[in-house]
Amino acid sequence: MSRIGYARVSTVDQDLDTQIAKLKAEGCSIIRSEKASGASRDGRAELATIIDFLRPEDELVVTRLDRLGRDTRDVLNLIHECEQRGAFVTVLDPHVSTRGEMGHIVMTVLGMVAQMERRFIKERQREGIDKAKNAGLYRGGKARIDHLHIVEMHKKGINVSDIARAIGCSRMQVYRVLRLSDHIASTDHTT
Repeated sequence: MSRIGYARVSTVDQDLDTQIAKLKAEGCSIIRSEKASGASRDGRAELATIIDFLRPEDELVVTRLDRLGRDTRDVLNLIHECEQRGAFVTVLDPHVSTRGEMGHIVMTVLGMVAQMERRFIKERQREGIDKAKNAGLYRGGKARIDHLHIVEMHKKGINVSDIARAIGCSRMQVYRVLRLSDHIASTDHTT
């Protein structure tokens, strides 16, 4: 039986250290981490790797349920996949495990709360943006990665994985930037 920790933050500029420290303190022999959105499972390769390698009696440990995801159905599907492999899911805060029947009920409720919280955050964010736009103060979100630098590195023949590592983002983000750059270039030629 292994205790496998999973740590996740949503953006490149957030820190994983606190989660990793808590997982180590809980005795997790393996800890996988990533910087990816919890809105869906797309682009979360580390989580997929953990699920693929779970064995009977293994335990997937997260600091909070929203680290697994912010969509109730997604979280419940993850828990179901772990159970299909004979493994358990444990959340540290609040401490809940799928080892008991009551744990399933609590996990479902917590998953619903995480999804609701995500909706409330988006709603408040939208209201704030609308208010700022009406006041003429909104200038859009700050770019988190340097698109021009990515395009220049790619033109020099540097592969996507190396660009992602150098910039500190996912390969998927690099592909998006390059796709956007190609789209803009093709649009410029047609006008």
